[in-house]
Amino acid sequence: MSEIHWDKKNILFIANESHEVAEAPDEKALRKIIEPWLTAVFQSEHLSLLLGTGITTGICLDAGVKPQAMGRIEFTTRREEIKQFAAVEARSMGRGNANFEDDLRTAMELLKGLKILSNTEATALESEINEKLRGLIENLVENESSVLSAGNGAKALALLKRFLISFASRTATRDRLHIFTTNYDRFVEYALDEAGIYTLDRFVGKLNPVMRMHKMELDYHYNPPGIRGEPRYVEGVARYTKLHGSLDWGFNDAEIHRIPLPFGNKLREEDLQNPADTVVIYPNSSKGIDTAFFPYSELFRDFSTATCRPNSVLVTYGYGFGDSHINTIIADMISIPSTHLVIISYDLADGRIQKFVEGCNRSQLTLLIGDHLGSVRSLTENYLPKSAIDRISNRKHEILEKRGRDDSSFVQAGEKP
Repeated sequence: MSEIHWDKKNILFIANESHEVAEAPDEKALRKIIEPWLTAVFQSEHLSLLLGTGITTGICLDAGVKPQAMGRIEFTTRREEIKQFAAVEARSMGRGNANFEDDLRTAMELLKGLKILSNTEATALESEINEKLRGLIENLVENESSVLSAGNGAKALALLKRFLISFASRTATRDRLHIFTTNYDRFVEYALDEAGIYTLDRFVGKLNPVMRMHKMELDYHYNPPGIRGEPRYVEGVARYTKLHGSLDWGFNDAEIHRIPLPFGNKLREEDLQNPADTVVIYPNSSKGIDTAFFPYSELFRDFSTATCRPNSVLVTYGYGFGDSHINTIIADMISIPSTHLVIISYDLADGRIQKFVEGCNRSQLTLLIGDHLGSVRSLTENYLPKSAIDRISNRKHEILEKRGRDDSSFVQAGEKP
């Protein structure tokens, strides 16, 4: 079994073997190694895709837009206590340096304690939390708007569409792709709509979609012309779950509604009055936090159910392994011998990816890490498989195989097919 060379600029680990990636990568040579392997992996019995902030960052940079910073935030009320506790919690859960989500989560938990104690600082802290959340939501919307209006925005969003089609166009008779994301923005939803991919989530209704906790495993079928009573599965369907909530989810009368908000449009002022109480956004997990708060327990149960079963493949892109609750579920999945984990990332996420991989069975791992292999454009244009329902290409290869020759033979011999 080959060693994984963590000091390399680009890391390619496939089928228990490390492959050398040159400083100036030979894309054709690498494609011969990567594309057939990913094609086989993507046709596993169960396929899930976990997208982190890296996908949003990649699309923004491809569009020539600087993504909104996710650095730490500071509160005036109990400033030092929040800052120090968030840093300790981040280190204890293996995240390394704390970020804005650690600060925000710590402040939210502190607010509950201050309210229990009837402390007069509770009002000031609650006001600050609302202000920080309002700024976060406005930044997310600004990201969407900036990409839409950027000169290269259309190309970047078309790239994201092609990226998702490679995963979602599984043969309809196989289990549906299940997409999970920790992002609050709606880049993925926009690209799925543009690609014409039907999505299945927990929301019911058109004018005022409401989240339902029941799972009836709904799907899309159609009746072929002239054939009745034998419905077939519609192709290009994916299940979709946002694990940490969304900027267009809101609480209303103890129910979660999806707020009608066009991609890139600003939220109404009334939707930003008290976002801590109305907008369904909750930052990264603390120990046990996701099992205690509605609706995160149900959303994480969806993730566990989709991944922790035999013959399951999970592909992560742009996820930095900084969420302990997600990491625990992935580790449980890897304990099943027939499962497989594909990690695609632009970097090592401050060493968190290496730390997680070292605890895994390497025969169940595929790694594509680095500024070339992990670039969303380079990956999509060179290495991701074509649509699994591309029957024209499949038919072409069958014809060539029957004739016992390849494409180049026609050119060399000057023949016409």
